[in-house]
Amino acid sequence: MAFSIDLTGRRALVTGAGQRVGLAISLALSDAGATVLANDVLPERADGTVATIEARGGKAEPAPFDVTDYDGVHAAVAALGDVDILVNNAGHAGVEGWTFNPFTKSTRDEWARYFNVNLYGVMHCIHAALPSMTARGWGRIVTIVSDAARWGEPNVAPYSAAKAGAAAFTRSIAREVGRYGVTVNNISLSTIGYEGMDETSEQGRKMLRPYIIRRFGTPDDVAPMVTLLASPMASWITGQTIPINGGYTVNQ
Repeated sequence: MAFSIDLTGRRALVTGAGQRVGLAISLALSDAGATVLANDVLPERADGTVATIEARGGKAEPAPFDVTDYDGVHAAVAALGDVDILVNNAGHAGVEGWTFNPFTKSTRDEWARYFNVNLYGVMHCIHAALPSMTARGWGRIVTIVSDAARWGEPNVAPYSAAKAGAAAFTRSIAREVGRYGVTVNNISLSTIGYEGMDETSEQGRKMLRPYIIRRFGTPDDVAPMVTLLASPMASWITGQTIPINGGYTVNQ
């Protein structure tokens, strides 16, 4: 049985589209026919994703804005026009970067960094994009969360809490809007490798011990599931958190 995903005519807003997982998701949605609205907090990264998509024959528009800015998000989404697909990918610790601390050694400012991007950023984008989806009777929302939210990880408790909040928020929204033809799901990731990450080093081997598939993930492991959830084929999947994690955790 052969099948293909056709998103022709759909407009997909991908936050954090300028690199890594966001870039891979943007390319996959474009390859399926969607017009990608490439968001990034850095305009040059958004422009880079647009240029890459256009070089492949796809359609894309830059959408630079900061997901932590409520007014800025609403103004940007209003200017973009109707959004059929929203992928909440922007996350981690924002432009300030990660801080690894036992919780009692962390500061309230650190907590705010994680919540502003990973929870409030998701809320801002859904608040701005959802009304047009419900009005038109069709929409897809996919939020990228983390196994740190499902399983818990030491020294990143505020990040875990923010991602768990985003997942719970998404499930609540799914219950609110299913009757309008809008599906809302989470994808939970474990470690996605990056350039310079050595799986054969002592640290790399130690990190990989809990994984059934003994490698770190890649952005291309994530993009196909996002594309499926964004498609008409996934019209009966909503309110779910789907792990893509190499077996780091196993659902019962």
